[in-house]
Amino acid sequence: MPPEPQPKGYVCYRTTAPVVPDGILNELAWEQVPWTDYFVDIEGSAKPAPKWKTHAKMLWDDNNLYIAAEIEDPHVWAKLKLRDTVIFYDNDFEVFIDPDGDTHAYYELEVNALGTVWDLLLLKPYRDGGPPVNGWNIAGLQVGTHIDGTINNPLDTDKGWSVEIIIPLSALKECAKGASIPVAGDQWRIDFSRVEWRTLIENGTYKKEINPTTAKPYPEDNWVWSPQGRINMHMPEMWGVLQFSSILAGNGKEEYVADPDLKIKWALRKVYYAEFDYFVKNNTYSSSMADIGLSLKDFPENLTAPVIHSTRTTFESYIPSEKVGRQWTIYQDGRIVNISGSSLLK
Repeated sequence: MPPEPQPKGYVCYRTTAPVVPDGILNELAWEQVPWTDYFVDIEGSAKPAPKWKTHAKMLWDDNNLYIAAEIEDPHVWAKLKLRDTVIFYDNDFEVFIDPDGDTHAYYELEVNALGTVWDLLLLKPYRDGGPPVNGWNIAGLQVGTHIDGTINNPLDTDKGWSVEIIIPLSALKECAKGASIPVAGDQWRIDFSRVEWRTLIENGTYKKEINPTTAKPYPEDNWVWSPQGRINMHMPEMWGVLQFSSILAGNGKEEYVADPDLKIKWALRKVYYAEFDYFVKNNTYSSSMADIGLSLKDFPENLTAPVIHSTRTTFESYIPSEKVGRQWTIYQDGRIVNISGSSLLK
């Protein structure tokens, strides 16, 4: 079971000025909003800090979500030029967005230093049997990259590369609460990842370093904004949170509001993890916490014990609450919803 999430939050301010997606962050609005924390290893602080720095920032308006990132790298390279190829076979920058926060129906975008993109829709995380919808494209997507150095040239040392991404909110609203674009105060789950491969220079070109034991390239490094606790970006419950603000960039500050129901959701997620493992071993779910290896000590003292209803192939679990509209339920496929109909932080 991964460690309890401590999702990072980012307040996204509005812009009224256009952003030119050329990878050069010279717009005034970018200067007026903060960077995220520098990325860490995907498994968190237990692992060494990344060798090179990565951070991102965001803006929005009525039409678009704007994302920018700076990627420090002394050797910038990329090979893939065809859209919707598996871009993480190159070093890349990745965006993951779950607008309604239920861990289902979320978006992924990968970009390499050439500006080649792979955009896809995940109906469910892979662990829950969700296939990627590779044919889905972000209508109106604009991406620009800028190389601070020279790409694919091992003879010099680069500073890195940067990227600007414009995503129309209309392309994301289908998976948002109420199938609508965000309003000020809304929060979406979001995270960023950087893939970095171990490389060598051979015959004047970059080659992935081969592990002599496996005869395959060494596994890539995954450096992320809000850590997952495991080497798996497809755990939306661990992602960070994007909070949309009504304030124009440079015109003030807004406090980030942490999810008041995070501990409740995590308690239910523990039930999901335990039921998942139990089903793998027994080909059935159980309504007994003892069967799945949980007890009251596994949950915060101020929470009522989870209720579990199961059949052989399904289960649902909830924590009884007197708070109207705050009773969350999780299902065998990992989806978590609020029975009031709202399935995100409010």
